Amino acid sequence: MTGFSIQHHTFNTGLFDQLKTDHYAKNLWPIVYILSDINIKEAYVGETTDTFARMNSHLKNKSKKKLTSVHLIGSPKFNKSATLDIESNLIKYMSGDGNFQLINGNLGLANHNYYQKPEVYWNLFKSIWDELRTVGLAKHSLEHIDNSDLFKYSPYKSLRNEQVYALYKMLESILYDKYEIVLMEGGAGTGKTILAIYLFKLLAKDNEDFNYGDFGDHEFEFLNLVKQIKKKYPNLKMGFVVPMSSFRGTMKQVFKNIKGLKANMVIGPAAVSRETFDILIVDESHRLRKKKSIGAYIGAFNKAAKRLQLDPNETNELEWVTLQSKKTILFYDENQSIKPSDVNKEDFKKLKKSSKTTIKKLKSQFRVLGGNDYVDFIDKLLGCKFPKEGKKFNTKAYELLLFDSVSDLVSEVKQRDNEFGLSRTLAGFSWEWISNKEGQKHFKDIKIGETELRWNAVTEDWINSSNAVNEVECIHTTQGYDLNYAGIILGHEISYDKKNGRIVIIKENYKDSTGRQADSPEQLKEYIVNIYKTMMLRGIKGTYLYACDPDLKDYLSKFIPLKLSKPSTPMVEFLQHDEVIPFENAIPAYRLDVAAGQFGENQKVDEVDWVKPPQSVRITKDHFACRIVGESMNKVIPNGSYVIFKKYSGGSRNGKIVLVEHSDLQDPEFGSCYTVKEYESKKHISEDGWKHESIILKPISNDDGYENIILSDDQTSYFKVIGIFECVIK
Repeated sequence: MTGFSIQHHTFNTGLFDQLKTDHYAKNLWPIVYILSDINIKEAYVGETTDTFARMNSHLKNKSKKKLTSVHLIGSPKFNKSATLDIESNLIKYMSGDGNFQLINGNLGLANHNYYQKPEVYWNLFKSIWDELRTVGLAKHSLEHIDNSDLFKYSPYKSLRNEQVYALYKMLESILYDKYEIVLMEGGAGTGKTILAIYLFKLLAKDNEDFNYGDFGDHEFEFLNLVKQIKKKYPNLKMGFVVPMSSFRGTMKQVFKNIKGLKANMVIGPAAVSRETFDILIVDESHRLRKKKSIGAYIGAFNKAAKRLQLDPNETNELEWVTLQSKKTILFYDENQSIKPSDVNKEDFKKLKKSSKTTIKKLKSQFRVLGGNDYVDFIDKLLGCKFPKEGKKFNTKAYELLLFDSVSDLVSEVKQRDNEFGLSRTLAGFSWEWISNKEGQKHFKDIKIGETELRWNAVTEDWINSSNAVNEVECIHTTQGYDLNYAGIILGHEISYDKKNGRIVIIKENYKDSTGRQADSPEQLKEYIVNIYKTMMLRGIKGTYLYACDPDLKDYLSKFIPLKLSKPSTPMVEFLQHDEVIPFENAIPAYRLDVAAGQFGENQKVDEVDWVKPPQSVRITKDHFACRIVGESMNKVIPNGSYVIFKKYSGGSRNGKIVLVEHSDLQDPEFGSCYTVKEYESKKHISEDGWKHESIILKPISNDDGYENIILSDDQTSYFKVIGIFECVIK
């Protein structure tokens, strides 16, 4: 039993005779339906309780009557709330699937909750989607669509209240003459691009099927605004400007797959010099350029400036877009300006002061699951605004880790990519790009210890390229994109000044030749900090960091949980029983969880494992080995190492690493009543002699989360030192 049915019919007037025998249709049961045509690749998704009336209406509609098939989806579990929800999910995922262009105006009424929505109806929707793939109405899995750019930037999304308010204010500014420029400010992940595309589609398309009910109580106000704008601009001419070429290519693909939009509506800044527009919407406007460090683009820049009769040395792309449009909508984040070629902040500040400019702000975080708390944390971290001993970032909603091994970081990113997809390794521009040279594609650009990595092999849409998970990219082809997990290598160009408590930049280690042409060291630092801040806000589910600079790593480790490197396989040689000459060429190796009562006793050769000790150890019958698991002693004893101890036979133990047994103590790392720690005792001396005041067992770890084990005098009677640490077997 699937819990639903999908009935296929030809979409014409003969449909009504067939509906008379359809249980859900004849009984006025809530259903969801899909109208489609396989030849023109268009579809429409809807829901109704009166199938007869709705189909009759659609057959009279100019855009819908050309569709040739209808699939009716019914279920005894359906109610009005459920069909509205499944309708909106179908619109969302069919638009992201790309198999059909939807002629729906928008998502429909999706912003509501209802009984058993997550527990029952999401699973029902997944089953419906699988069946739609079976009958050829859908191509891709839901997981694949979730990670696709077409889905992420689809205008078939429900806007949050903050975005709805911002949309209304933009429409007002477009309609009325008071303002010519709208500056929409918002940090990374606040939904600027989604809002920009939503606005563009709302105005560029006829939208006869647009459901203004999605705007709640403001339904009629929105409807009236849009009607007045289209009346004011009967032949509305719009352009969607994207400064970065890689992201521009992605947006062209998104527009190409949205009914009513076209790829050529997405343009670069230089293209606006050729014609004028009613409205220009500029995404990522902080990346608009001036004539500085622009490389091969200089020729096109000069020509565009001259077409506008402007001095190329004085003008910039921000001036172009405002000159060439009656209304300019700028989506802006000053903290994502990352190169000397970017338009100066002062030019935006000047624009803000103009009486023809209105400023609106987006504050809520929609990308990273850590929310605004994570954004605030990153801002304080890179701005060195925390107290010296601040708390480490810790939330179940978001995974932020600092790795002490770059190879482990890369492996973790690849594992996340296998699990969730769209997980990539990024880095600061601290290594020359050698592999892009002719005949050197086999070269590895990045070398950190024994780890060798290669920069990106492609510059267009790198994130979605087939080999991206095995490569590393810098900011230039990742800005504007979402990832599930981002692994970030902080390069040799960024360090931490412990004395003055601030981030410092080492210019000679920064390999971006255009980026190095900043006007001052302070400006270069601002660009590089912005780069890392922007990269740290790419990951939806988590961010992994590795710092090449040891001082920076020490600083970050105070505030970010440390992921220590995996233990390497110890170089231990176990001897076969017939090879063993006890305490001459081998010593016994005990498991701590089964060793009670065994240490130091005479053992039969075939009852224990025997290991070959290093030549530097002069072995006696008091020597034995154990494998130590855990991170509490990792400054001296790496996790997983085999260690040689000598049976304790008396004398001072202070300051020495010891293997101890305590009948009431269970160390969770060892899973037994044994532990290995550095020994310290405090003694009380009186006329009667001395006694232990306390015994302190101290961890020696890079992870400051481990605490001392303190045994009071009355606990020491259950305490026994088994052995004194000699060395790690390597």
